[in-house]
Amino acid sequence: MPDAVPSSTPPRWLRGIVIVLLMLGIIAAVVGVLYENIFEARDRRFNPMPGRLFDVDGVKMHIDCTGEGTPAVVLDAGLGDTYISWRKVQPLIAKFTRVCSYDRTGLGYSDPSPQPRTSKNIAEELHALLRAAGIVPLYVLVGHSMGGFDVRLYASLYRSEVAGMVLVDSSHPEQENRVSPEVGQLDRSALRVAELLEFTAPFGVRRLLGLCGGDAITHAAVCNWHSARTGVEELRAFSESASQTAAAGTLGDMPLIVLSRDPDKLLHDLSPDLEKQFADTWEKMQEELAQLSTRGRQTIVKNSGHYIQFDQPEAVAAAIRNVVDQARTQQAAPAAKP
Repeated sequence: MPDAVPSSTPPRWLRGIVIVLLMLGIIAAVVGVLYENIFEARDRRFNPMPGRLFDVDGVKMHIDCTGEGTPAVVLDAGLGDTYISWRKVQPLIAKFTRVCSYDRTGLGYSDPSPQPRTSKNIAEELHALLRAAGIVPLYVLVGHSMGGFDVRLYASLYRSEVAGMVLVDSSHPEQENRVSPEVGQLDRSALRVAELLEFTAPFGVRRLLGLCGGDAITHAAVCNWHSARTGVEELRAFSESASQTAAAGTLGDMPLIVLSRDPDKLLHDLSPDLEKQFADTWEKMQEELAQLSTRGRQTIVKNSGHYIQFDQPEAVAAAIRNVVDQARTQQAAPAAKP
């Protein structure tokens, strides 16, 4: 009697388990999407957007301007960050001049853009936004972290509009090549985590895990899928943005202040020797940024980490006021001549 041929069809009970698991997965996904959309709408309903939206080549961009005076100060946040990054600093600046924070396209309240998230594209979009919003040059540009690339590209493209600059622990175009391999590995791990959060954001995972910030105003601005996606796109474009910035050249005699973090503040989960190596490399790059202008100078802000505007907002405001005063003096000088 021939041997029985084993059936390739899974047992009925196994098929039942698979079907149940698929149904539970679909139900969980639907519930997650509903949860995310309901709470996103609720956050924005009870925490109205400050400022206004303006049309920039068919894309709505968000900008919030306060205070009066010239030159206007324009604040550009770090990689993946929104106008919220400047919430401690903007009220201080508004006491002595007009100041505007904004959301790059795809972040916060601004709609996504089809253009690659390179600093050159970001600078061009910011230029169009300032025109649409009626913010008249001259500007003092302030860039934190990767935002330092953006404002340097802006100055390269529209030099006649820029009266001065403040770089807040700004990125350096060569940093990817000059930091240790261990720090580079941490950056690659951060990209993988960001990609995972981007994938899970539509299902409310970031919100459920408390990864959207500490208060409702921050939730309303940043806890959405397009912000998670754009943050990843900016991270992927970082190398190209660095190359664009490296080619932008110097700032001539533009008033420039470079604010740098306290080197004694730890940034990474590394050994003390590697932390020291990173701090020394970062400090050297910050010194080089100050040399972009013949009027540049660097200040190390004690007791501050990378987000100096959170840790020491008064120091950031004071540096901006210094550059604003220099710009005003420079503007007044020709008028004083007979």
